[in-house]
Amino acid sequence: MNFPWLTILGLLPIAGGLALFLPVKGASRPLGMFFALATLVMGLATAGVYGADPASLTVQAPWIRAIGAWWALGADGMGLAMVLMTVVLTPLVLLAEWKLPFEGGKWGPQAFIALLLILEGLSIFVFTANDVLLFYLFFEATLIPVYFLIIGYGGARRGYAAIKFLLFSLAGGLIMLASVIGLYAVSSSQGAPSYLLGDLQRIDLGGDLGRWLMVGFLIAFVIKAPMVPLHTWLPDAAEQSTPGTATMLVGVLDKIGTFGMIKFCLGLFPEASRWAAPVMMFLALVSILWGALAAIASTNLMRLVAYTSVSHFGFMVLGIYVMTTQGISGSVFYMLNHGFSTAALFLVVGFLIHRSGSADINAFGGAQKLVPVFSGVFLVAWLSALGLPGLSTFVSEFMVLAGTFGREPWYAAIAAIGVILAAVYALRVYRVVMTGPVTDASQAHFVGRDLTVLEKAVMVPIIGVMLVLGFYPQPAVQLVEPTAQTAMQRVQVADPAPVVKGEK
Repeated sequence: MNFPWLTILGLLPIAGGLALFLPVKGASRPLGMFFALATLVMGLATAGVYGADPASLTVQAPWIRAIGAWWALGADGMGLAMVLMTVVLTPLVLLAEWKLPFEGGKWGPQAFIALLLILEGLSIFVFTANDVLLFYLFFEATLIPVYFLIIGYGGARRGYAAIKFLLFSLAGGLIMLASVIGLYAVSSSQGAPSYLLGDLQRIDLGGDLGRWLMVGFLIAFVIKAPMVPLHTWLPDAAEQSTPGTATMLVGVLDKIGTFGMIKFCLGLFPEASRWAAPVMMFLALVSILWGALAAIASTNLMRLVAYTSVSHFGFMVLGIYVMTTQGISGSVFYMLNHGFSTAALFLVVGFLIHRSGSADINAFGGAQKLVPVFSGVFLVAWLSALGLPGLSTFVSEFMVLAGTFGREPWYAAIAAIGVILAAVYALRVYRVVMTGPVTDASQAHFVGRDLTVLEKAVMVPIIGVMLVLGFYPQPAVQLVEPTAQTAMQRVQVADPAPVVKGEK
């Protein structure tokens, strides 16, 4: 067996989180940051091992022999990208929440940090699980820390938001469980039960049975992504969460939806995925447009950011189900970029709310004259949401649209309207909050309160990543492209041939 890099990587933050439930008065923040940074270092080391020999990360040991369940972990380019995003964002979230007040919360900062670290570890296991039952268990386990983060530290309607999040997620999980059990029955009928992804991929899961089993997974992933019409839990959860919780929820956890579509829907059910593609592309277009229009209409900044993510997830799903190498590569790259973009948005909005006590977009005005550095960072965060050239989101959005245009030009044209609407909501937010006459509220909340050193330490790495991947995306694209090529081989769909002008 190989050295258990991925096992240790996932267990490290979980162990740190559990340790924080012990009495460590006054040391919870430094201890939490220690485990987050240790996980980051371990994650970078794991990436180095992957670069030398991806197979050396694979761990496979019998777990529950009777049902063919294995402790099986491994990483392809997509999984590694999601793991790296997770281990980078977690310490930045902890730093952003370092001095934020927790008045009104049920528990103190110690429990918050513990839950955040446990969520990080569970997410790492989700992104690296190569056994379907193992994936399902970690998929469901991630709900626990998020629920307690919302119910323990959220806003006035946190109980409603937490229960709604839990009910939607559990409903999707229970439907997926039926398909997981179905896979056991199918593999058993082939001679020996197995939940190993490699074993299941060798079984013919076509026909009506395969379609029903795939739908069970797909519904859970559509809720998680989230996509219209099963998205309504997200704005409530984001509005009632702390900025750090919202960042982990939308920037990391929701990626499980699109991640699962590629790894499990396309990977296990290629025929059923081709069958579902027209419906999924239609829902993707609806999500792109509906999310953008809802963002334009929103006045609460946290809800507004959540709706932008509904629109962005629509682009990711469109890239997956148009089934071109460029579209899927763009989708995976979008998953990575969106994690940093949404972190920038939620955290800078959190800084704004911390200063003013309000998330109402109309409660501000003229702030750029009082806090110029804050204003610049705020602008860059929103420019990332609209996909400005030079920022990483532009590259991934362009790849998705280009990959879509090669097969479905009308879908690409309609999706491009979402880019225009993104410019509307992004520039509207900046205009209302930062420009115009200085209001009394802005005068009261922002005089002498530009970005602090700690806040700069949070935002500089995030903006730096977006700039680096915006100007030099090639290493990240090369990392995720093999995942797209493997997915295309699984669904047995060829890229559309280029059309030469004048050719008949």
